[in-house]
Amino acid sequence: MFTGIVEELGSVAALRSVAVGAEEAVRLTVSGPVVTADVAAGDSISVSGVCLTVVESEPGWFSADVMRETLQRSTLATADPGTVVNLERAVTLQTRLGGHLVQGHVDGTGAILRRDHTPNWDVVEISLPSTLGRYVVEKGSIAVDGVSLTVVDVGADRFTVSLIPTTLERTTLGLKSVGEAVNLEVDVMAKYAERLLAAHLPVERTAGERA
Repeated sequence: MFTGIVEELGSVAALRSVAVGAEEAVRLTVSGPVVTADVAAGDSISVSGVCLTVVESEPGWFSADVMRETLQRSTLATADPGTVVNLERAVTLQTRLGGHLVQGHVDGTGAILRRDHTPNWDVVEISLPSTLGRYVVEKGSIAVDGVSLTVVDVGADRFTVSLIPTTLERTTLGLKSVGEAVNLEVDVMAKYAERLLAAHLPVERTAGERA
């Protein structure tokens, strides 16, 4: 579990194909001196919003295996050596919850549609997959590349967020251009609410079933 408060900007150092059981995966090595200061094998680190499990580490870097499902759902599929990534260690019971509860389970990707610069912040519009639209609400929370953000407004296929100077300076969102992809994770509480309510909502029947 994470908070969506990025600790540092790291970078992809290397990638290589590996076999994990019967499945092909990618061994991803990431440089990041802050998050590796106290890391151990088995720890979780969010890499641009993707929760990865450390398999080996040395001061300044760690490696994790990225499975096919993760590659299909996230921007890690297009990562190359030198790609800049947001890094955050998993929360502890002593951690301040400065953002919102982020699982690191990416739901899909969007693309930056528009950036408007102002003296105090950037307003960024991001595309929203149709399967995720029902979970995103105005003034609700969403994680974009692992960054906890508040939704300014939302439409059927897009939403906007405001990025303060700290976010622009300390995360990859300050580097992304129009057209670039970002990882999206909707608020897990919305998904739980939908699941719980589904059992109590009437089931819509077809004309044939009603007859």
